[in-house]
Amino acid sequence: MKKIAGIWMVTAVAGVGFISAGARPLHAAGVAAIEGTAMPVAYMQERGWDEPPQELDEVSRRGFHDGVEGAHKDYDNHRRPDVNNREEFRHPHVPDRDREAYRHGFERGYQVGVEHLYHGR
Repeated sequence: MKKIAGIWMVTAVAGVGFISAGARPLHAAGVAAIEGTAMPVAYMQERGWDEPPQELDEVSRRGFHDGVEGAHKDYDNHRRPDVNNREEFRHPHVPDRDREAYRHGFERGYQVGVEHLYHGR
């Protein structure tokens, strides 16, 4: 009986997540500002806020993902957001040739994560 109740609870929570996932506020001008750049709101509606932009290469996309995760960790641990405090940003575990691309993606993902988590954008 406990197993059935647990399965039902997981199903219910997942259902609520799917329902609320589509609810995203629209900015009146149709543009969201992220770190001094303008990003069309349509981009944020069509894709998840935490998905890397298509124009990034594979290494930058990995950095973006890791940057979002870093922002999550800082937020969850009630730390002041600062990309320079992330070990993954300062000392990325990638080949030297990929370091700059990874750090660029990481910084961009971290900023998107901070904007979303700390500022609700």
